[in-house]
Amino acid sequence: MSEIRSVALALAVISSLVQPAHAGTQTAELSSQKSHSTRAAQLLVQSSDNVNKVTGVKINSTDKGIEIILESANAEALKPVNNNQGNSYIADIPNAVLALPEGGNFTQNNPAPGIVSISVTQANTNTLRVTVIGEGSLPNTELFDSDQGLIFAVTPIASATKPQQPTQAVAQVTGVKLNPTNNGLEIILTTPDGEKLPVLPKTEGNTYIIEINSAQLRLPSGGTFRQEKPIAGVSEITVINSDANTIRMAVIGVDSIPKVELFDSDQGLIFGVASAASSTQAQTQPQTPTEPTQPSASDEPIELTVTGEKDGYRVQDSSTATKIDVPLRDIPASVQVIPKEIIQDRQVVKLNELADNVSGVRRQETYGGLSSQGYFIRGFETGFETLRNGFKDFGFISPRDVSSIERVEFLKGPASILYGSISSPGGVVNTITKQPLSDPFYQINGTIGSDDFYRTSIDLTGPLLENRSALYRLNLAYENADSFRDFVNNESTYVGPIITVKAGENTDITFGYEYQKYDYTFDRGFPNNNRVVFDLPISRFLGEPSLNRGEFTSNNFTYVLESKFGYNNDWKFRQGFNVLNVSGSAGGVQANSINDDGLTVARGYRVSNDESSNISFQNEVSGKFNTGSIRHNILVGLELSNYSYQYEFFRGTIADLDIFNPIYGAQPESVSRSDFQKYGGSNIALYLQNLVEITPNLKLLAGGRFDWVDSFDRNLETGTNNNETSDSKFSPRVGIVYQPTDSTSIYGSWTNSFNPQIFGRSRNEEAFQPETAEQFEVGIKQEFLEKRLSATLAYFDITKNNVLTTDPIDSDYQIQTGEQKSSGVELDVVGEILPGWKIIGTYTYTDAFISEDNDPTLVNNRLAGVPYNSASLWTTYQLQKGNLQGLGLGFGLVYVGQRESGIPNNVKIPSYLRTDASVFYKRDNWRVGVNIKNLFDTKYYESQGFYIVPAAPFTVLGTVSFDF
Repeated sequence: MSEIRSVALALAVISSLVQPAHAGTQTAELSSQKSHSTRAAQLLVQSSDNVNKVTGVKINSTDKGIEIILESANAEALKPVNNNQGNSYIADIPNAVLALPEGGNFTQNNPAPGIVSISVTQANTNTLRVTVIGEGSLPNTELFDSDQGLIFAVTPIASATKPQQPTQAVAQVTGVKLNPTNNGLEIILTTPDGEKLPVLPKTEGNTYIIEINSAQLRLPSGGTFRQEKPIAGVSEITVINSDANTIRMAVIGVDSIPKVELFDSDQGLIFGVASAASSTQAQTQPQTPTEPTQPSASDEPIELTVTGEKDGYRVQDSSTATKIDVPLRDIPASVQVIPKEIIQDRQVVKLNELADNVSGVRRQETYGGLSSQGYFIRGFETGFETLRNGFKDFGFISPRDVSSIERVEFLKGPASILYGSISSPGGVVNTITKQPLSDPFYQINGTIGSDDFYRTSIDLTGPLLENRSALYRLNLAYENADSFRDFVNNESTYVGPIITVKAGENTDITFGYEYQKYDYTFDRGFPNNNRVVFDLPISRFLGEPSLNRGEFTSNNFTYVLESKFGYNNDWKFRQGFNVLNVSGSAGGVQANSINDDGLTVARGYRVSNDESSNISFQNEVSGKFNTGSIRHNILVGLELSNYSYQYEFFRGTIADLDIFNPIYGAQPESVSRSDFQKYGGSNIALYLQNLVEITPNLKLLAGGRFDWVDSFDRNLETGTNNNETSDSKFSPRVGIVYQPTDSTSIYGSWTNSFNPQIFGRSRNEEAFQPETAEQFEVGIKQEFLEKRLSATLAYFDITKNNVLTTDPIDSDYQIQTGEQKSSGVELDVVGEILPGWKIIGTYTYTDAFISEDNDPTLVNNRLAGVPYNSASLWTTYQLQKGNLQGLGLGFGLVYVGQRESGIPNNVKIPSYLRTDASVFYKRDNWRVGVNIKNLFDTKYYESQGFYIVPAAPFTVLGTVSFDF
């Protein structure tokens, strides 16, 4: 009953946020020059809850000109509204969608003398637009109904009525290319006559329009170019022929007019478009400066308009949840994306610090302080498994530097649908690295901080060849630091080159390599069996300064081929290959438990030599097509992978230590090899996914993955196998999204995961079945403040089955009767409240516990490291004008409730409230900032699952960066 009440409560909260959408009645009169509609009585446009589908467009010649037939089973419901502009006859049809068999829009150039072009396009999610461009003036148009559909009878006005214009050669634009840049992207109009073409800019609402006279678009695919959501802050870019000698380019901003710059080059006209994240100024009203009549021959950029509003914290799409680029509002799951702007503003040094900015996620302390990634997500520990650009990374001994990170994507809930066997049903974390840019960009950073912290990083990118057919990026980082912990320090070196080669017009090949060496003091913190550890100074070290050390080296090679093909390049083939190898050793003296006297700690000596290897080979085809009025975005994939982990343990005895008055210098005795093991597996997987747009406001995501996994656990010392298993498993996912308005998405989903069991033994030596998990999730995604701010509210319920428990007959064996549950509510808010005022906030309630176990004393024990309640806030404000323009302040709060330190629940970790702050100044190409972490020197601790790890006290980091 308590679970039912929880679900009802969450649904009530969600439903209370949804405002019913009531479409207002709209009245308009359709008129055109010298035209009379035969259905004038039907020109009142009324609201309708039904969306009418246009399944075909035909153009027929007539004695007077042409007729345009919109084929529809419900033609009488199509009610056009006139919106003429200049020589263009424009009719918008509400409550209508274009559903052509071949997908996309309809365009035909020069269908008849006096008519430049005809297009039928989707103006927005539920409005169809018919555009007829006259050569000399607005054509006459009449409307008729027929059994075939809605007919537009078009009669061009004789071009002889036009004033005679001087004859001028018309330049041809033969290509349109979009290339990513550091600030956004560049639009290249390929023409040999770029310097001669006059460019006339203007604005309409959030749309920046550029008209290029004496030019015509002559693309191999026709006379229209269209790209949706090319970068953050831009919803669409279109390039069309507006008449017989004019090209019209429109850049439509999401919330404001984008920033556009014009450059001349040998390739043609280049327009630089800034993304929302890269814009550095914001004004309430955009301005349109005067553009010279004659084009400038200077290489200096021509400023066409000022920047729109900046929204650097909010990312609007993600690839982790679907492996295709999909707007977050269309995904039936909770996905949070942390961009590099937050990493910079918070001065994040270790990636697991980002857990503070994602609901339902807590950091898990790593292997003796290694700079790797560990998380508790929705109550379950990830086992240090993460993804690097979609490839698996067993992060337990794998260091990860922040310098090359573009963004980090947190997909919550089981992820086996795309990534196969996953140790945690709570979710998966994918780090996306920076990619090469076509424009040169160079940045250097330097940081100095508390406890002798020194760090520098370099980011270099640009073209390798003059024609930009080969691009590069190089990230370098070096870090050297002591610690607030006695005798603890670390040193890290990172090198990350990446090259992208354009192998064809629509084919790119990327080669990447990452090297990192991490040398550190092995320090696991305090044992979790006695609360006396909270009375110790947080600096107390319970190992041996001369013995505790760790060093790991990571080598990561990646190859990715992406090739677009098909109509309008709607299909893509992706092939990826990744090899990740990490090796090294770590150990020393480890505190095992506080003795009964509460004054001393029992310790052990252990050193391990470790090596892990991941090899992945992925092949995927994705594409868009229509079946009638239904749109599909499909993904089909094949993955081959192999994973292994080898460890060699040496153990010995060592003297206890007085925890209040430590005297160091003990040496280990009786050291010998205790374990020499290797485990891993090979995997073959097929997966299929389809994102179906049933109607523009109703979307269905469905798919499944079938895995064949062969796993092993081998004793290398004896040459025998401890365990071998062969598992096959199908992991389905179904989700639905309903969007009653263009700012609201309501979703529900059902997902599954599995994880092979290669450890443990049964009394009859039978192989264990894989652990499985099932999740139900419902939520709402809402945009506010003209879509500058977004919020996600979700309720989830996860059940993990087939958990190994102790065999009640013989404690040396296990049986699969365990079950764990986690349910809760999560809220994430991110975006920009006002120009320059950015915010990211979270709240989480999580109830994670053992629901079934052979040991009755463990039933209802809470899972380790997971509080009932947690919340966070990080916000910055940067002055937008005046003498102090560029000055900014940051403020953050992190609250984490009481948590259990382990299972069984013997010791609770206290709750805490931490305060962070920052001040920064950015001007031109440089930025200086000071970050204060733990402003009020709060004493708090984090969990590793078996150890309690003190967190850093008051810490100051000062950073200077230059772009050039």
